[in-house]
Amino acid sequence: MNSQNPPNATGRLAVLAAVCMAALALPLAFSGGAVATPAIGRDLGGDPVTVSWITNAFMLAFGSLLMAAGTLADRFGRKRLFACGVAGFTLSSLALGFATSIVIVDLLRAVQGVAAAAALAGGTAALAQEFDGPARTRAFSALGTTFGIGLAFGPVLAGWLIAQFGWRAIFTTGALAGLLTLGFGVPRMRESRDPHARRLDWAGTTTFTAALACFTFGLIEAPSRGWTSPAVVPLFAACVAFAIAFVVVETRTARPMLDLSLFRYPRFVGVQVLPIATCYCYIVLLVVLPLRFIGVDGYDEMHAGWLMLALSAPMLVVPFVAAALTRWMSAGAISGIGLMIAAAGLHALGGALRAGAGAGTTVIGPMLAIGFGAGLPWGLMDGLSVSVVPKSRAGMATGIFSTTRVAGEGIALAVVSALLAALAQISLRTSAPLAQPAAVAEAAARLATGDIAAAAERLPGVSHPTLQVAYHTAFGHLLDGLTIITLLCSLAAFAFLSRVRVQDEPFITEAPGGVEA
Repeated sequence: MNSQNPPNATGRLAVLAAVCMAALALPLAFSGGAVATPAIGRDLGGDPVTVSWITNAFMLAFGSLLMAAGTLADRFGRKRLFACGVAGFTLSSLALGFATSIVIVDLLRAVQGVAAAAALAGGTAALAQEFDGPARTRAFSALGTTFGIGLAFGPVLAGWLIAQFGWRAIFTTGALAGLLTLGFGVPRMRESRDPHARRLDWAGTTTFTAALACFTFGLIEAPSRGWTSPAVVPLFAACVAFAIAFVVVETRTARPMLDLSLFRYPRFVGVQVLPIATCYCYIVLLVVLPLRFIGVDGYDEMHAGWLMLALSAPMLVVPFVAAALTRWMSAGAISGIGLMIAAAGLHALGGALRAGAGAGTTVIGPMLAIGFGAGLPWGLMDGLSVSVVPKSRAGMATGIFSTTRVAGEGIALAVVSALLAALAQISLRTSAPLAQPAAVAEAAARLATGDIAAAAERLPGVSHPTLQVAYHTAFGHLLDGLTIITLLCSLAAFAFLSRVRVQDEPFITEAPGGVEA
């Protein structure tokens, strides 16, 4: 239900422009924050856990609350929630510019993630109401490309801002984008609601967030404390308990936050595979590569940002190419081919880094291949996500998909960071067999964050070149694992989505009264 008459084409473009303007700030908060992490750590201090939460606090809050935000958007108004989210993001970004400790940065990043969830859920649900059919596909492709622009230029802009003004300027830039959206975009939007929207599923939201938080915190703590530590095992046990409670709650709720019955449809499952795939072949690299380039290979933030452009620049063009290819090929085939290209790029990147023992011009080709391959499903999955439920349940559709994407990103980052620390620990045990296990574990955790100087302090008998070799070995094995994951996701895309086109009608119909049939 819309509170105003349907807008003309100019009005729809204004809505698209407002959402895209806000969407520029979200990837900058992610990729820019990753580039800024070493600078923040040097300025404010902190152990590996608190430094890791600079990114993970944002992603955890963002991912765990998207489904709840989708419900609130349908119930209280998409424009209202979008405006509240943008305002909260702007204020928290401004506050980050004045943070005086690493703990305050982590807390404000969590607040920023909550606001980002509201902005994205409200904005994408509003777009789904304004556009239909091929126009909707083009609108969501434009949104995906906008995210790509933010990801493409985020590292370069962050590197330049850090070099010129310091890391605080990154968050000030995000606040500026928010202010522009509030001043010029939001007033041109119209309000819309779902007359049959359900109430917020507090039990589902709480159990889901708790499960995700326990799992993430356990993965962050495990490398330094040990996987069987008394502080880590209870976290994973609590994660399992909360996850079971979430499933029980959702199966017994009349209109749940997450309709688990949708997972009976292979096509729905296939759509969720795509953001998971891009998490492991693309998103995690936006974090771990700058940490490597700056902390281990010795590049400054500006040069690291330029190197990262090879990975992210294809996102400026490839999503549009993917949308054009749907005239002749299915979305599943395009996505599967893209993921195979990304897997080949990951394999080639591992070879280039092993051959040169560090970053250089040889990594540009493989990084371009990864960016191109990941860009093909990136340009299609937003449009596919809104085709799997009725239009009136757009908040739920975008909430489920966006949660899979963002929560998957947070989980993937935690998994990859923990795996890199574990692999580095194995390498260090070989290099320093007489060192205390606790010191090796702490050094490996520091090394995984790119802090080679702190790792050397924990192992004074190990030289810097030896630490670099241990890191390079661990990083190579990590890329091998990411290659395998990406290939498996490619096969899943072919299996579940090979006959699906983004223009297809939804496979779920809706009976009168807003109940899925």
